[in-house]
Amino acid sequence: MMIASFLFFLLCFLGIGIYSASQKQSNTEDYLVAGRSVSPWLTALSAVSSNNSGFMFIGMIGATYQAGLSSMWLMVGWISGDYLAWLFLLKQLRERSEQRQVLSIPTFLGAQDVSDYQQTSVSDGNVAGDHSASIDERPQVVLQRAVVVLAALATLLFLGTYAAAQLTAGSKALHVLFGWNESLGTLIGAGIVLAYCFAGGIRASIWTDAAQSIVMLISMFLLLVISIQTIGGFELLWTKLDAIDPALVDWEPKNLRFGFGLYLVGWIVAGVGVVGQPHIMIRAMVIDSAENISRARRIYFSWYVAFAVATILTGLCCRVLLSEAQGADPEMALPYLSQQLLPDVLVGLILAGLFAATVSTADSQILSCSAALTQDLFPRWRHSYKFAKAGTVIMTLVIIAIVMIGQNSVFELVVLSWSGLASSLGPLLVVRALGKRVSSRVGVAMILSGMVAVLTWRYGLGLSSALYEVLPGMAAGFLIYGLSRLWPQVPDH
Repeated sequence: MMIASFLFFLLCFLGIGIYSASQKQSNTEDYLVAGRSVSPWLTALSAVSSNNSGFMFIGMIGATYQAGLSSMWLMVGWISGDYLAWLFLLKQLRERSEQRQVLSIPTFLGAQDVSDYQQTSVSDGNVAGDHSASIDERPQVVLQRAVVVLAALATLLFLGTYAAAQLTAGSKALHVLFGWNESLGTLIGAGIVLAYCFAGGIRASIWTDAAQSIVMLISMFLLLVISIQTIGGFELLWTKLDAIDPALVDWEPKNLRFGFGLYLVGWIVAGVGVVGQPHIMIRAMVIDSAENISRARRIYFSWYVAFAVATILTGLCCRVLLSEAQGADPEMALPYLSQQLLPDVLVGLILAGLFAATVSTADSQILSCSAALTQDLFPRWRHSYKFAKAGTVIMTLVIIAIVMIGQNSVFELVVLSWSGLASSLGPLLVVRALGKRVSSRVGVAMILSGMVAVLTWRYGLGLSSALYEVLPGMAAGFLIYGLSRLWPQVPDH
């Protein structure tokens, strides 16, 4: 019964994705940005579903299981920063991305206006639409292309890893509940994503995301309510957590090298780092009107806050209801708990919610990687609808290979991927969305400095546990931009 329930929901999602193909137009603009015609409701539910991924069901539950109540500050900071990004930047991104006629985030970063966009389309060493480009113009075109290529490579590196984390989360859950080989779970998730994305492009991704967001919310709240009833209420939950370890009910994280204030600021900046996530920012580009961004924002954060609260409380319930032996892998706490408390048909629902979370993010990420590959790295074929679809197949296969190479912590993969994208792409997207002109030299330096700062902070200095590396990473990019404003702008050519 559990398998039947799980498969029923998966088939529903697959059916919705395939049905969306009835609305498609066979061109790259429809495949990658759905003709910029998506309603605010669908945009909001798709964005929040893509953002609240296997990280929440697997990684955040595991983090709360280990740290207790203090894990809430990660979500408080993250949601606060995310709200600032939606409030001040997404409307501008929607307006300027249409003005510049771009279909991907890396191309947006490299093109300051329509003429710049046209110049970045280099084919066989010539400027697309201008085969008579002068020798003096050539260095500028090369530098503009360098921005696009660097942004595309960062997208493929970090977003590909991010997508691998989603498939890893889903495969872990299938392994725990059904005993299936983890590779099989990866192939099932990738196959579902490929099937409906190939059929309907980003429209299929958005439609299925909306349906998946509903299943995600219902399944998390269902498990929370049953868990609280089993424990005997919120008061007993707190009492039992305190008996296990008083640190679990302490609101402030311990042993913070730079203090609580800077720790919280780090997670707020991590939330602002949403501006560097191509799979979420592309949602701002597909909405039917820039004026509808505010409506989408209200829907997005109503869902997000409710889900985050339910996730943290469920993680605390896991710590009470599961022995540490059962939760040997904290990231498997939710599948273990659902198996312990629920009848098979509802376990299937919980697993469907978890799997929906992973798939709703993976599909968005694979399409964003596909756009980076087909629009930015190989601009000669940017208008080829067949090549856009082939790019989706190629990226799916690459991400499957990443998963197969090694099984890693979902939490670690997600936080690294998020910080890498936020720091390398985020600062440049902010200044571009605000309409500031940035020379291509400065753009290249901003991307590279953010990437280097993240890797140095995490691996060179080992300070990520004290202060999330998005803060120093994004600060590096903005510092480069700030310094560039102190001197007269040097022309790229």
